Amino acid sequence: MSTYATPDYAALASDIKRWAHELGFAEAGISGVSLGQDEQHLERWLEDGYHGEMDYMARHGTRRSRPDELEPGTQRVISVRMDYLPPGTQHAWDVINDAEAGYVARYALGRDYHKLMRNRLQKLAERIRGVIGEFGYRAYVDSAPVLEKALARNAGLGWIGKHTVLINRQAGSYFFLGELYTNLPLPIDRPASAHCGTCRKCIDICPTQAIVAPYRLDARRCISYLTIELKGSIPEELRAPMGNRIFGCDDCQLICPWNKFAQDATEPDFAPRHRLDGAKLVELFAWSEEEFLRRTEGMAIRRTGYEGWLRNIAVALGNAPPSAEIRAALLAQAEHPSAIVREHVAWALVKQRERGEE
Repeated sequence: MSTYATPDYAALASDIKRWAHELGFAEAGISGVSLGQDEQHLERWLEDGYHGEMDYMARHGTRRSRPDELEPGTQRVISVRMDYLPPGTQHAWDVINDAEAGYVARYALGRDYHKLMRNRLQKLAERIRGVIGEFGYRAYVDSAPVLEKALARNAGLGWIGKHTVLINRQAGSYFFLGELYTNLPLPIDRPASAHCGTCRKCIDICPTQAIVAPYRLDARRCISYLTIELKGSIPEELRAPMGNRIFGCDDCQLICPWNKFAQDATEPDFAPRHRLDGAKLVELFAWSEEEFLRRTEGMAIRRTGYEGWLRNIAVALGNAPPSAEIRAALLAQAEHPSAIVREHVAWALVKQRERGEE
């Protein structure tokens, strides 16, 4: 039986935010389902081909920008965020500046966040059901076509920066997002206002110049896309700018002035595993497929696959200072069964030789 008389949706909204915090979310907000301008922005982005091989970005049509088409009956979206920066992690710039180490995006160092957050969103839904009875809802964490950043902005959780990442005034940008689509007519929060001003640090620092204009990201040039989403050969002109980034890239966040307010993760499972916050490239390159699968179990790194893992590390080894150890590591994989791996190892060996002759 409901503990709310009518029910009192304003009181329920306040309770939802409190419950979300109790479940480990840093913040929660509520938005409506109107995303007209964001839909136009998405359509232009797709028309420009900036999504590359991510065909799923276009496949779902307007369901991505119209929540009530994805989940009929949706009236409101409860957006949540969870800080992910693990305390005690090696400083990102120190790893990036160590050409013999492999840089892994800070969000991917520990447990994969998808199931963890979805389970907690389910618990949030169960708490709501406990006080109002059955209601319509669906939980999402990167599991369906959802314009999560636009919804989170409208829910007051932050604004979309020029690098297209959500920024929160009190917490920077190192956080995950999740959503609970619901048919409850909850009061909505005020959208967050933008505070990038004239700053363009993220645009200028991007190693591959993937941010082609403010709020316009060409994913085909983005290191996160190249090391995770792209399944084939990395364009040669983009290999050197990748440096030692082997899974994702954080440069645009690292340079953002708002991340001086970034909060450490409170979730222990986000702590780095297998010293991946600064492990040596040669060590990682020596992992067998069995080791890769075992060590990355329950981690986002699995997304790149073993072939992609070796491809990415080969590029980083090619960008490293020449050494006998690196050449030996590359030669050990020169006859790898994968044509993709062989191609990138061959490229890296050429770069090692060229640098050694300088």
